[in-house]
Amino acid sequence: MTVEQTAGELYLPSVEIVNSAHINNRDVLANMATQDLVKFWEEQAKEFDWFSPWDKVLDDSNPPFYKWFTGATTNIVYNCLDRHVASWRRNKLALLWEGENGEQRTYSYHALNREVCMFANVLRSMGVKKGDRVTIYMGRIPELPIAMLACAKVGAVHSVIYGGFSVEAIHGRIDDSQSNVIITCDGGFMNGKTIELKAIVDEALKRCATVEHVIVVRRTGHEVSMESGRDYWYHDLMGLPVARSTGGGSRCETEEMDAEDPLFLLYTSGTTGKPKAILHTHGGYMVGVGTTLKWVFDLKEEDRYWCTADPGWITGHSYIVYGPLLLGATSFMYEGAPTFPYPNRWWSLVERYGINVFYTAPTAIRGLMRFGDAWPNRHDLSSLRLLGSVGEPINPEAWRWYYEVIGKSRCPIMDTWWQTETGMFMITPLPETPLKPGSATRAFPGVDADIYDENGRPVAPGEEGYLVLKSPWPAMLRTIYKDPERYVSQYWSRFPGVYFTGDSARKDKDGYFWIIGRVDDVIKVSGYRLGTAEIESALVSHPSVAEAAAIGMPHEIKGHAIHAYVMLRSGVEPGEDFENELKQYVAHELGPIAKPEKITVVPQLPKTRSGKIMRRVLKARAQGLPEGDLSTLEE
Repeated sequence: MTVEQTAGELYLPSVEIVNSAHINNRDVLANMATQDLVKFWEEQAKEFDWFSPWDKVLDDSNPPFYKWFTGATTNIVYNCLDRHVASWRRNKLALLWEGENGEQRTYSYHALNREVCMFANVLRSMGVKKGDRVTIYMGRIPELPIAMLACAKVGAVHSVIYGGFSVEAIHGRIDDSQSNVIITCDGGFMNGKTIELKAIVDEALKRCATVEHVIVVRRTGHEVSMESGRDYWYHDLMGLPVARSTGGGSRCETEEMDAEDPLFLLYTSGTTGKPKAILHTHGGYMVGVGTTLKWVFDLKEEDRYWCTADPGWITGHSYIVYGPLLLGATSFMYEGAPTFPYPNRWWSLVERYGINVFYTAPTAIRGLMRFGDAWPNRHDLSSLRLLGSVGEPINPEAWRWYYEVIGKSRCPIMDTWWQTETGMFMITPLPETPLKPGSATRAFPGVDADIYDENGRPVAPGEEGYLVLKSPWPAMLRTIYKDPERYVSQYWSRFPGVYFTGDSARKDKDGYFWIIGRVDDVIKVSGYRLGTAEIESALVSHPSVAEAAAIGMPHEIKGHAIHAYVMLRSGVEPGEDFENELKQYVAHELGPIAKPEKITVVPQLPKTRSGKIMRRVLKARAQGLPEGDLSTLEE
């Protein structure tokens, strides 16, 4: 089926879905936002609790350093926990969790708040205070969101590192954030294997001078090294009197935060070797994330919601931890792999826990799709009402399989486009929206998106261009931590006054957006952004490699896979297993997610006369496509 045919293919939501949705008047809301953006977002902010009101909804006096709800004070944790505990929701289930080994845990809002308060007291006893950075490196277990919430409760800034990253990635992020506390696990379970998280942290900390305390959650129970005076078991600390307030109860005062105070740093790959720390704040992020989750996934009090992402990525921050708790929802979290021990693990969990809303990535959909229809068809998936997709554009074939086999042709798919930087959904359907396989449909009400050509002019329908955002939004990044110049140059200089997303896209005649992919040197593997410079830096750090270039190649399951080209140092002769040695080396330095699919040794790399590696030439050559203008290449 051609793109044009797909663009004309419409899937209509049922009357029942539309009539029961929180929002079934998208056009009315979009028009309100167009007429008065500030008033629109002010109305949404009134849904949340504030210690003191704002003086101004949007401060645009110093663009692009926009501020939202200036003068107001709040704390996102107060809205996630305190206000629910003070209501009838105190005994409602907040979190259901299952480990890969079948272990199960549940937390009511009361119980979750108790754990968060106790751990917040532990952090305070270690000297953690408002504005301090705390690094979190864990598997998908309940202690991860507990740690995030405890940090935010005391006003500390958390920096979560995905549990699949390895030594060099951890070292660089701790060094940049200057964290003096790191929270980790002895290990984690994935695909029936133990991931040595504590050992990786120990190796990284050999190069980190700032870390004073390491808190270790016992998950696997295997023996790990514990350094006296630095390392502490989580369960020991939680059992000490310090974890309890002076009144003897598990209470901890929630720090009053300015709406613009930092909430978290999240590192994301860019076009240079150094990952950049995206900074989000309490007030605007809260309003954006809570509003989008409520409207897009139409969460109701009785729903059970499952986002399969890892909390170490922005999807986990916004739509596993903060978003569901802001709404007082019941969410489910699973520790392990979707195919362990068999390819029906996810579908068995949907059936067992009665999941109503299911949000996952195209990579996972394609991976499960290849096992056929029999595995999901063994299970009763009738509890599902809405499906979601995130991380990268979903190909129409996978979209239809997801819709027909998993959703039984009755569950609309909320295909969401957004970024670490945006914090919240930006282009997405609502439950009432007619759907086209592969399209994220339209901009969320209050989001002003467009597609520009090279000269900053809107393109005609059907033409490819640069996806841009023309107005500020509440959950937007405020800056790149310690690097405001890079924030301006990377996001706001390509088209002055307009946010440059770094993605290419097109719009069809109905105004539906079709995201095509990255236009910079970032590779999306299984929906995760990896900078080519970071991968190349890891390769060049190998003693045998002189130069390296990494490109993304289409992959049936992952969306893209990493292919690398290396030039060896003079006199080096590659051994029989050299390619595998390099792959394992990159996996050790950056983590398994960055492991190249293929590495090719070449005598030279295509470069411009100024020395810039021409990755587009390598990509075209690898795919057998025209290589374009080569006049700028070295002889």
